[in-house]
Amino acid sequence: MFEMLNAKQPGVFVLPSCEMGMQFWKEALGSPCYLVAPMVDASELAWRLLSRRHGAHVCYTPMLHSSVFIRDPKYRKEALVSCVEDRPLIVQFCANDARVLLEAALLAEPHCDAIDINLGCPQAIARRGHYGAFLQDDWPLLTDMVSTLHQALSVPVTCKIRVYEDIEHTVAYARMLEAAGCQMLTVHGRTKEQKGPLTGLASWEHIKAIRESVSIPVIANGNIQCLEDVKRCLAETGVQGVMSAEGNLYNPSIFEGHNPPAWEVALEYLDLAEKYPCPTSYVRGHLFKLFQHCLCLPENFELRAELATGSDLSDFRSTVLQLRDCYLPYHEGTKTWTGDTGIGYNLIHPPWICQPYVRITPEEHLKKLVEKQNRNADVNQFEEESGSGEAEKENQDGITMKRPREGSVESTDSKNMSKRKMKKLRKLQHNPNKNFHGRRGVDKCVDCPNPVGSKCDLRLCKACCRIKCYLENRDCAGHRILIKTRREKACEQRKAESQSDITRGHQTVQCEHIANKGNQNIRLDKTKWEHAVQAEHASAVSQEQYCQLHTEQKMTIENDDVPILNV
Repeated sequence: MFEMLNAKQPGVFVLPSCEMGMQFWKEALGSPCYLVAPMVDASELAWRLLSRRHGAHVCYTPMLHSSVFIRDPKYRKEALVSCVEDRPLIVQFCANDARVLLEAALLAEPHCDAIDINLGCPQAIARRGHYGAFLQDDWPLLTDMVSTLHQALSVPVTCKIRVYEDIEHTVAYARMLEAAGCQMLTVHGRTKEQKGPLTGLASWEHIKAIRESVSIPVIANGNIQCLEDVKRCLAETGVQGVMSAEGNLYNPSIFEGHNPPAWEVALEYLDLAEKYPCPTSYVRGHLFKLFQHCLCLPENFELRAELATGSDLSDFRSTVLQLRDCYLPYHEGTKTWTGDTGIGYNLIHPPWICQPYVRITPEEHLKKLVEKQNRNADVNQFEEESGSGEAEKENQDGITMKRPREGSVESTDSKNMSKRKMKKLRKLQHNPNKNFHGRRGVDKCVDCPNPVGSKCDLRLCKACCRIKCYLENRDCAGHRILIKTRREKACEQRKAESQSDITRGHQTVQCEHIANKGNQNIRLDKTKWEHAVQAEHASAVSQEQYCQLHTEQKMTIENDDVPILNV
């Protein structure tokens, strides 16, 4: 055994990652055999607690987006909701950047026992976001992500992966993650192409090969629908534990080997959801899976619709109690159940019992697609030949084929519709009186289809209101449009400027009048002087008289009245 230096605590030697992984699995997790998978919109606290009550040893949070987890405090707070009973807990992140993943992991580190990296999500959103199973070919990036977390975190880092078709390539993939610092590996024995109706069976052979090639704990995922599957998987693969996803959703008591009536676990879950609130969509999804087989029966279609339209826990509880009252006599034996499910296959248990949902094989799915395409082609041909007068015909095999109703979403007029529009039409058919517009309760503008301003006196949108106020010279307090007020201010300003120009003109005229009067006085003074000089020569006026005359003339000029300016 070799020793490795811990990057966070210089001078402290710790065990290598493989030894740390086994120690973590035994001491921190308590050697768990039964694990509940991380499931988006389904692994909330209430469901985790329900699963723990019925045999689960370790639970995961739903997959969390690391970048959103960093920037959104509300998202982070809701994602980390937990309690004392909710341990050990593993928080799972998806990411494609080591630094972003580390920042998110450091925020979640105090609230969990390990950080898991999602490398197994096969959905289209994972392809667009470049995470999950679509990172499995970028080994340098995965090495950077795992090693960064392994060196910086105080809790272990784990990974959940899918397999390649080639076993040897899958084993090399697992060894790469182990060498990078992964301390527990969960292996889903399907490729990223195996999803939806093409899911098929998981390969335990791949899981066994990985278990024999790595030294860290390995958890198997896939083909787990009952406790017998768990035991068989442990024996065939040699893994340390088994993880369940769909099996747990359809029967939370899967690890107890018990198949209870659906209403028992449903009511228990509703009690937990009331204590630890979660979105109603999560609750509705869980109840649909618990009562999957009951709600497929024709006599329960109304309850199915009631569950689909329920808005709170009281509505859901009412539906569950109605289902319980309907099937409790059969469960207690006071009534005899005929065993006819009416859904095309025989169930091991009666429909009110929690039991796994069995998917059809990919081959059967492809066969049904071909048959459906052929039927559609026959119906289209029949419509062209017979027109719209007849509603049904028989094909060569004697099977009656019905044309869609004219007003239905599946009519020929809707073939070119987008999925989004078809979904809205279906909602409208189920709830014809409900308003599905994004802005509920908002009236439309009088002049256009835009929503009216909530405080507009004219009942117009802002654009139409601005035009009307401009043409009619008015204001709108609701839209804060002040055209009339601004126009009045502009008029007052122009009047003030005009008055100022008039005042300046008056001042100019008065100044010219004063100047002209002064020049006139000067001319008068000069004339008197000339007359005095002539009188001096003519009548020999004495010099003393002349001075006296000059003084009087000067006083006359200085004492002359000067007009006062009105500025």
